[in-house]
Amino acid sequence: MQKHVMPRAQRIAQRAFANLERFLHIEAVSGIVLLIAAVAALIWANSPAAASYDALWHAPVTFGIGSLVFSQSLHFWVNDGLMTIFFLVVGMEIRREIHEGALSSLRQATLPMAAAVGGVAVPALFYLAFSHAPAEQQGWAVPTATDIAFAVGVLALLGKSIPSNVRVFLLALAIIDDIIAVLIIAFFYTGGLDYSGFAVAGVGLLLVIGLQKIGVGSAYAYVVPGAIVWLGVLMTGAHPTLAGVILGLMTPVRSIPLGQRPVEAISNVTNELLGRAKAPEGDSSSLMDPLKQLRLAQRELVPPVTRVQTSLHPWVAYGIMPVFALANAGVGLSGIDLSASGPYWVMVAVAVALVAGKPLGIVLVSWLMVRLGWCSLPAGVTWRSITLIGLLAGIGFTMSIFIANLAFADPGALGAAKLGVLSGSVIAAVLGLAWGTWSLRKAVKVVHAEAR
Repeated sequence: MQKHVMPRAQRIAQRAFANLERFLHIEAVSGIVLLIAAVAALIWANSPAAASYDALWHAPVTFGIGSLVFSQSLHFWVNDGLMTIFFLVVGMEIRREIHEGALSSLRQATLPMAAAVGGVAVPALFYLAFSHAPAEQQGWAVPTATDIAFAVGVLALLGKSIPSNVRVFLLALAIIDDIIAVLIIAFFYTGGLDYSGFAVAGVGLLLVIGLQKIGVGSAYAYVVPGAIVWLGVLMTGAHPTLAGVILGLMTPVRSIPLGQRPVEAISNVTNELLGRAKAPEGDSSSLMDPLKQLRLAQRELVPPVTRVQTSLHPWVAYGIMPVFALANAGVGLSGIDLSASGPYWVMVAVAVALVAGKPLGIVLVSWLMVRLGWCSLPAGVTWRSITLIGLLAGIGFTMSIFIANLAFADPGALGAAKLGVLSGSVIAAVLGLAWGTWSLRKAVKVVHAEAR
């Protein structure tokens, strides 16, 4: 049998792409990329080229056919368009966790649910304690959110010595936090609703359901119905990114029925292909139908909610979120008058609520739930771990900046809130890393002492 030798250049390229793919799936890397984008935005917005920063994000981007024209700024397309895909992935994460993850069991989910509520309520109270003017109080929800990518990424920096249940608890808490944040956006940061938009969104949802019912599994088929849902939500006056959450929650957790299990279908089709390929003077066009069946079976090996989320994750982590950070973290310090009481207290309130309010709310409520006997700490999770989770939950970044954009119309207050988010998130990350490092060293000393 003739041995096929792969060209050297192709072998090197395959090895390089494999290493790159492994690198991109390291959770800490996406957080570092996000941080670089935020720092770049800050430097750009405070450099001599600051005017170009504002000009870029306010540049109009127009889509249209004939007389139907829709024109918005690039900033709108990033915050209201691209971020819909981010929220789509959030919706899918919630769907998966409810189906088979940390939220699938009420007993398992009760403690992170309660901790998440504490981690939302206490920072909000902290913020309101600092802010008195009605316009400033609109930002009460800014410090209530947790950035999953950053928080889990910083946890990954502590290494594999962190028990897996600590990561699961943090992930569950952050996802519940996202659910609460979505509800806050829907109920508190949505103006008067135009109910005609619900009809348009309803048409899109019916199309999605119809495609699911007839067994259409290709994600591309749902782009147009998804766009109709997005347009309908935009027309209602609600934030259009909520369409992403709705579509994410609707994504099936089971593969479409094929008449046989995907593994069996792959085996049968592979045998058929081998038989046809070995046939003398076979017509290559006869392989097209079995190959189509093979691709379908391969696709349905993984449920749509997992397949689509996995496919979108690199684009969201290394494309959409850094672009969002670049578009929103560029706070011009010269434009913020911190000598004025309003912006100064907004900045302080947000930062203190993230750094102190988040961990206090999470630890306090968790302690009460365990103390009252309603819950117990998961295996491998100690009170030091809960404190670490609380500190890392203070990294608000993406979702906090997103809510700040909705909460403040005044540029000075918005800039101060963003500055509070950035400073608070950095402090929370540093404190989390320091506490995690100290806890790990403490645990090692205890193990060595017991070994003696």
